[in-house]
Amino acid sequence: MSAAGVVIVGAGQAGFQVAASLREAGFTDPVTLLGDEGLPYQRPPLSKAYLAGKTDAVGLCLRPGAYFDEHRIARRSGVSATAIDRAARQVRLSDGATLAYDHLVLATGARNRRLQVPGADLPGVHQLRSLADADALKAARGAARAIAIVGAGFIGLEFAGLCAGSGRPVTVIEAADRPMARAVSAETAGFFTQAHNAAGVTFAFGAGVQALEGEAGRVARVRLADGSAIDADLVLVGIGVVPNQDLAEAAGLAVGDGIHADPFLATSDPAISALGDCARVPSRFADGQPVRIESVQNAVDQGRCLAARLTGRPVAYAAVPWFWSDQGPHKLQIAGLTRPDDASVVRPTEGGLSVFRFRDGHLSGVETVDRPADHMAARRILGLGLPLTPEAAADPARDLKALVKGA
Repeated sequence: MSAAGVVIVGAGQAGFQVAASLREAGFTDPVTLLGDEGLPYQRPPLSKAYLAGKTDAVGLCLRPGAYFDEHRIARRSGVSATAIDRAARQVRLSDGATLAYDHLVLATGARNRRLQVPGADLPGVHQLRSLADADALKAARGAARAIAIVGAGFIGLEFAGLCAGSGRPVTVIEAADRPMARAVSAETAGFFTQAHNAAGVTFAFGAGVQALEGEAGRVARVRLADGSAIDADLVLVGIGVVPNQDLAEAAGLAVGDGIHADPFLATSDPAISALGDCARVPSRFADGQPVRIESVQNAVDQGRCLAARLTGRPVAYAAVPWFWSDQGPHKLQIAGLTRPDDASVVRPTEGGLSVFRFRDGHLSGVETVDRPADHMAARRILGLGLPLTPEAAADPARDLKALVKGA
């Protein structure tokens, strides 16, 4: 590469990991990290430890400022990329400057999906994606009299778990018939429904939101599609995310629910790569089909994979996807990529829950609640492609650790 080096658009987990892994691999050319916030920080704790007051903003930072100077990673904070000139290999920035690149990395992440109903912009209506969002939500939570959460995904249920037991009504509104319907089995969803109910959380399943209504200039209630209303002066909207692919699309790159990339994370332009929440990449855990995975694990492992290719050690991305969610006192962990119609096998356990999912007789994923040993074994079994039958999964006498060790 020339003096232009590698320019990384996006200073989240994925973008940071590329920069750090390049330096760890001995890459000596310039590395520039573009981000519209300050120091790169972790986002998952925003809905967990940060809102719970167990860590502060400094504790969220992936590295202190001195790290970037010591490793010669140039940071351009408070700016965003507005256009890519592929012919000239330049990126235009929001401050009017241009930046040349030899290789461009798109780690643009995703943004929250907006609730498209009247009143969605009323004061008291929140989302959670950034540190600023978390600070606003933390301040509002202390003064709220009634809380409504639109969307029973990870973010919504984590916040519900934090608010439960406070003496204030907490209602989760979900269009599907159970929580986390696209992410987990009916068995795991049922466990968390019961756990949240026991903590005082109320669910409204199969409910559409018609409007958010206000009084005295701020949100006061959620009007449902059936005409009923739920009082709330704090509403958190967590209905999924949209990949930030506009920059890539305007530059003529292949996109579609994410920036299309090959197994080596290269886009349709060999001088541009994409990774993390914004990228759609083929996965052996999705029968070879391209998928977009929103997780820290995916961002970190793809960052390492891309850095290896850029330093002359190309290997196709093949890491086992895994996820986690802290909801009240319970930890949900998932390994693999499952589909709603995958078969479920519940492994008898003492406390917690382990659900093994099968597709056409083959293990597709494992969901565990408060069973970290089963989760770690599942990751190894999936990663090594070890055979596991539904009968063996259902037998508590079968030692999963022994199966892994034997391999």
